[in-house]
Amino acid sequence: MLEQITATRYVTPLREGGSLPGVVEADDLGTYVVKFRGAGQGRRVLVAEVIGAELARRLGFRTPELKMIEIDPQLGAREPDEEIQDLLKASEGANLAVDFLPGALGFEPLTWPPDPEFASRLIWFDALIHNVDRSWRNPNLLLWHGDVWLIDHGAALWFHHNWPTADPRRGFRADDHVLAPFATETARADAELAPLITRDLLDAVVDEVPDEWLEDEPGFDGAQAVRQAYVDHLLARVQEPRTWVPEPPAEPGQAPRREEKTGSVGGFWRDNR
Repeated sequence: MLEQITATRYVTPLREGGSLPGVVEADDLGTYVVKFRGAGQGRRVLVAEVIGAELARRLGFRTPELKMIEIDPQLGAREPDEEIQDLLKASEGANLAVDFLPGALGFEPLTWPPDPEFASRLIWFDALIHNVDRSWRNPNLLLWHGDVWLIDHGAALWFHHNWPTADPRRGFRADDHVLAPFATETARADAELAPLITRDLLDAVVDEVPDEWLEDEPGFDGAQAVRQAYVDHLLARVQEPRTWVPEPPAEPGQAPRREEKTGSVGGFWRDNR
């Protein structure tokens, strides 16, 4: 399970998304972006956040550290915004805390040309977890301390909003992916990453999700059954033939050349993993 902490102060809302996450301080003296279980998108989004981020971390990508944060509804008693008051009241209990990366910059491919290896591995990973939220409009990638960090996986695993229709063979439309023009080595990425997706790996990932986010799921007999459903779905997805693996772009993007070895985003990632 993820480390558990307790919220001590609600600092400010982040209004970039519809779920209204907030910057919160905790009793470990850390500052976090908190995704609330009481938000309109529900607890399944938090499940997707944990599974997506923890799986990415185990495949060598950088993601901010996750913790479980306990919210006391009285935390919002002094908040002047009634929407925030209601959100904190509805989020009593365990919520998701994402380590805040101060000074991080949003990813811009025109400024930081992606490395084909990194782009191909990332687009393969997003295709695996059905992540539809890494577009040029909203890359959900940050540049921090010379590295690329993956954030916001709440839109992934969207099949869990309707389990009876979950299809591990479902295709993935990569044309809107922010790194699609640079992902010229998807076959190589597939050969390297697919063997890493084992039952033991997936069991370790889904075990990070707290029981209370998985209980009372329609059609399942308890939290453990839901965990196994995620594992079975992703294991089935990596079985051959993997027809969902995106094809290389017909016209690869041309990134500006840089003299330094770390001139591309993928260079930072590859050299320091």
